[in-house]
Amino acid sequence: MLCYKEDVSVLNYLSIFDVFHDSNYNLSMLEALKNLPITFIPIFVAIDIFAVLPIFISVTSEMAEDQKRLVIRHSIITALAVSLAFVALGEVVFRILGITVDDFKIAGGLVLLVIAVLDLIRYGGERRRVEDTVGVVPIGVPLIVGPAVLTTLIVLIDHYGIIASVISLILNLIIVWATFVQAEKITGVIGRNGIVALSKIMAILLASIAVMMIRIGVENLIK
Repeated sequence: MLCYKEDVSVLNYLSIFDVFHDSNYNLSMLEALKNLPITFIPIFVAIDIFAVLPIFISVTSEMAEDQKRLVIRHSIITALAVSLAFVALGEVVFRILGITVDDFKIAGGLVLLVIAVLDLIRYGGERRRVEDTVGVVPIGVPLIVGPAVLTTLIVLIDHYGIIASVISLILNLIIVWATFVQAEKITGVIGRNGIVALSKIMAILLASIAVMMIRIGVENLIK
């Protein structure tokens, strides 16, 4: 009889633990979904698909459809792998070098600001030069995922958590994949001048995000 009561009490304890664990999991997922729009937009701006698209078209213009699909697949996989590796190892590297997140925000903000200004004063293709290879380099890295995206990722993870930031990254890479697949049609509808104009708007937004990162970093250091 005593053993039965102990078993019941253990089962009740485990049930309470499961409910508590599930509620915490649900709360974290709800928080991630709530932060999804906030994390999605900065990554979208940092990738700047409108600046990458003309380069992708010029690089793959003479390729067969099978080759294009292979290039697209390699570029997306490379971009995702490099991003996740940077997220996983970024904190370790910071600790080894004695860098705080606020230091990274200020330095990263300055880098983003320079990139944005360069995009505003000249065509984005000049900054992202194409080498002899494609797919992994330069389309995957640094065209899709470069300093701007990696810097933005670290800052977003610090503010909004890893779940929302990684989900936003994956959603953005899906958009990049879809844009590459329909590259010719998109260019035909918007036109090359339209793509350049949209790229300039992205550059202005990127400069604004850079200034915000610098401001937050300085404010936290002063505190």
